[in-house]
Amino acid sequence: MILDTAAPAKAVPGKPLLFHIRGLLPGIALCVGVTALAFAAAKAETALFGEAWIEALVLAILIGTTLRTAWAPSASWQPGIAFSAKILLEVAVVLLGASVSAATILSAGPVLLLGIAGVVALALFAGFGIGRLLGLPVRMAVLVACGNAICGNSAIAAVAPVIDAHSDDVAASIAFTAVLGVAVVLGLPLLGIGLRLSGVQYGALAGLTVYAVPQVIAAAAPLGATAVQVGTLVKLVRVLMLGPVCLLLSLLAPRLAGEAVDADAGAPRRGRPCPPVHHLVPWFIQGFLAMIALRSFGLIPHAALLAMEHTATLLTVVSMSALGLGVDVRTVARAGGRVTAAVVLSLLALGTISLTLIRLIGLT
Repeated sequence: MILDTAAPAKAVPGKPLLFHIRGLLPGIALCVGVTALAFAAAKAETALFGEAWIEALVLAILIGTTLRTAWAPSASWQPGIAFSAKILLEVAVVLLGASVSAATILSAGPVLLLGIAGVVALALFAGFGIGRLLGLPVRMAVLVACGNAICGNSAIAAVAPVIDAHSDDVAASIAFTAVLGVAVVLGLPLLGIGLRLSGVQYGALAGLTVYAVPQVIAAAAPLGATAVQVGTLVKLVRVLMLGPVCLLLSLLAPRLAGEAVDADAGAPRRGRPCPPVHHLVPWFIQGFLAMIALRSFGLIPHAALLAMEHTATLLTVVSMSALGLGVDVRTVARAGGRVTAAVVLSLLALGTISLTLIRLIGLT
């Protein structure tokens, strides 16, 4: 089972706000407990080895995943875990925007911005082609390609209604995104160190390959603040590609309908209109951009920047604990060989394309 972090508990009419807050407390407390263990383990590393080789962000995921593998939290824990994995993480992303200025964005240059669009396009074609070669249905191949190339769960959720995807395909795609997203966060820093990438180069690689914006922060953090800033910027541009992709798929939906027939109705299934733009650009991305603007115009007091940075770090670690608590690694074993191979090969193709771009444009 994969925790549905996209939909934390909603308020029920007639119930007081305090009732809903109390419902979140058990899960939040569990995530805070895992976070405390992660920070304690990082301090123990420092005491034993002189420095923390594994960051608290990564330790939180590992501890949470280990706990989830040994014990499945009951329904009473789920609202707070979902709230921590989604809302707290999104708040952390907004606060992170205060550490990025317009000068940082402009320093990326048009070549990198165009390169990001090119990586997304190539990864889409590669992912779809791999899926079809391995015999995946058209819609499943589209979901895998979009989730891999753009932004994981968010891309899958946005694209699914456009192409009228089967719910089983959506669930399987999101499950793989959750499991492999954690694997990439844990493994990518080792690759960056092994390839001796600079903070800028590694940040670009993280932004181009990691599925979700908050996971980019976790993956980039071990290589420093520059990697985090560049990774977040690159990932932001990658997320903005979701709008054009959904628009293109909405135009192609009638052709996709000819490729598959609804098993229940016995008639071709039709795609739906592309979601509104404000649904394609989540509120926390808008907030991130607003924070960049405030920082660029000098409207954020210098004294507040450090407090915002520490708060963002703490919220991110709590959210990574929730992410680990929501991942059941056994999902991969149940999904089948073809789907597993398609997702893994698509991810490897994305990584190869991304590293090629970094070398071609000469990032240093």
